[in-house]
Amino acid sequence: MDQTSQLPDGRTQAMRVPASTGLSHPWLVASAPALESWVAAALDQHARLVDGVTDGNHPRTLEHTLRRYDDAVAVLSAAGSQLSLLNSVHPDKSIRDTAQAQLQLVAQAGVALGLNRAVYQALGAIPMPTDDPATAHYLDRTLLGYRLAGVDREEAVRDQLRALQEQATMLSLTFGRNVQESVGTVIVESPEELAGLPEDFVASHPARTEGEHTGSIVLTTEFPDYLPVMTFATNAALRRRMFLAYQTRAFPHNVPILQELLKVRGEIAALLGFSTWADLATADQMMESSAKMQQFLDELEVATRQGAEREYALLLGFAQQAARAAGVAEPAAIDAASRGFWMEQYRRAEFAFDSQAVRPYFPFARVQSGVLSLVEAVFGVRFEPVDDAEVWHPSVTTWDVWDRRGGNGRLGRFYLDMHPREGKDKWFSAAPLIPGILGQQLPEAALICNFPEPKDGNPGLLQHSDVSTYLHEFGHLMHAILGGQQRWAGNSGIATEGDFVEVPSQMLEEFFRDPGLLARFAHHYQTDEPIPEALVERMNRASAFGRADSVRTQLFYTSYSLDTHRLDPATLDLEQLLEADYKRFLPYEWVDGNKLHASFTHLTGYSSNYYTYLFDKVIAIDFFREFATGDLLAEEVTTRYRKEVLEPGGSRPGRQLVRNFLRRDQNPEAFSEWLAEAIPADGTPAEALPV
Repeated sequence: MDQTSQLPDGRTQAMRVPASTGLSHPWLVASAPALESWVAAALDQHARLVDGVTDGNHPRTLEHTLRRYDDAVAVLSAAGSQLSLLNSVHPDKSIRDTAQAQLQLVAQAGVALGLNRAVYQALGAIPMPTDDPATAHYLDRTLLGYRLAGVDREEAVRDQLRALQEQATMLSLTFGRNVQESVGTVIVESPEELAGLPEDFVASHPARTEGEHTGSIVLTTEFPDYLPVMTFATNAALRRRMFLAYQTRAFPHNVPILQELLKVRGEIAALLGFSTWADLATADQMMESSAKMQQFLDELEVATRQGAEREYALLLGFAQQAARAAGVAEPAAIDAASRGFWMEQYRRAEFAFDSQAVRPYFPFARVQSGVLSLVEAVFGVRFEPVDDAEVWHPSVTTWDVWDRRGGNGRLGRFYLDMHPREGKDKWFSAAPLIPGILGQQLPEAALICNFPEPKDGNPGLLQHSDVSTYLHEFGHLMHAILGGQQRWAGNSGIATEGDFVEVPSQMLEEFFRDPGLLARFAHHYQTDEPIPEALVERMNRASAFGRADSVRTQLFYTSYSLDTHRLDPATLDLEQLLEADYKRFLPYEWVDGNKLHASFTHLTGYSSNYYTYLFDKVIAIDFFREFATGDLLAEEVTTRYRKEVLEPGGSRPGRQLVRNFLRRDQNPEAFSEWLAEAIPADGTPAEALPV
């Protein structure tokens, strides 16, 4: 999940989007000036609510003071989240540009609120409730957030913080926009260069008959082109060209922006008394400190080192054997641009699994219908299409969520924006839009994805990793909806500590491994035959190979995110650090020209806290073991998961959510078993192990 919001202290967290402005959705406005008016109305409403918080004519109580504060944050956050959506997906560039400019105004209002000492004092004067733990948790975290923002610093320091935080917001928005609007191209002069790619991919990429590059095939760095080329193309030169086109998006424009952002964040941390930004960013998280983060990463590094070395040795040996069989020179190493290709080839040979063989079972429309049906069964809900809803693009669909298990009627609404288009954000994310407030309003959220689009007879076949991604993002979506039934907007939906938010998403991914569940919707697009159980079992064994390598890839991203935020920005060489961190964790040969840092948007979103994915993967695998002991759809465990993990939203600390569901503290045993599935200690292939 990559949608984030700015905290009062300039840090970011998973988007917390409380109450609506009482206005229509901003994508219904017809022009940039109308959007500006919409934002002005929201900011005016926010200001009036803030005035009500500090009104000295009323006692400091939950129902007066905290309610007005929560409504003020709600209005501001709803405006910001919906503007962020428009900035990411609206087809009209003038609307996207206006949304970005207006986001800066909303961020300024948020910074002012976070440094408003009168509001902090009013909240601090509220008696802490002893009979309402959810409200006590909300109030306690709110006051902590104010202290971390610097509200108790002298006025001159608060003025500095305000200016720096506003600068950080603009730099982050600009960085993201540059990536969003940067699409690389790869020109293919001959169809022979597409050897190895699926037939439907080749058929959907004919040579151009007019305009620029007439007679050539034009590929882009959009994910529906990038992923198949990196996985299936036998032409190593094509893979390298695609790799470099993808890894140089927004380069060099974003480099000085990132350097300045790191400098500004360092200054904010120093003003607040922290040694580094990473120390500030973990102060209110489950992880608690950057020192504990480093300890966690070091433990994972040791745990995965030998497994990754064995995986790479098997892969390289296989590539060398293939070269000998073909009568060509043996490669001395596998480079980063060929990693996905050789992983695919090895899985075909060693596990009898060709990932192209499952693609016909995953046409987009069937996958979407199946994922919705599966999620309905897991969480005891029903999805109904809303055909007359007004949306920002004709391809967007709207769905209402109804409760089948708890008798609570309609629970919320979500939007699905699933295919790439010009100007749209290039990644996959869940975006909460409106949080639920119990008895007042229902939550809304959206998925922003870039799956292949069915058109012109092409069914839009997905790779198995695409289906896993769809489930991942739907895990976030259900967290937003089911957790959006709270008394306070600030507790609503995905409002946990930032380093818990990837647990529900990564847990739901694991359902993809069950043959029975897949057979419910994975039917061949031509024959309607359900996916064979034996094929799913081979897919699972093949997918398990490379797990140690995948964890170390996350360690690379995580360490780079941490290192960029704790080293001195004045002397930091971003490219040198990128290469050094890569070589520390990954055995694949570095490809010169890799400028990943220019498009690594998690550096502006999660900032130093990219560790969240690994930290939460350990918890998610522990959670899934509760399901995997029997029927994955057993109502006892699915209801318990919904009740103890998703429905509380942000009303309980993350560690309490873990204990309530597992009935114990989390431990790494299940993760260790998951990691060991692929290759046992003696290095024999994974097919010798049970799934």
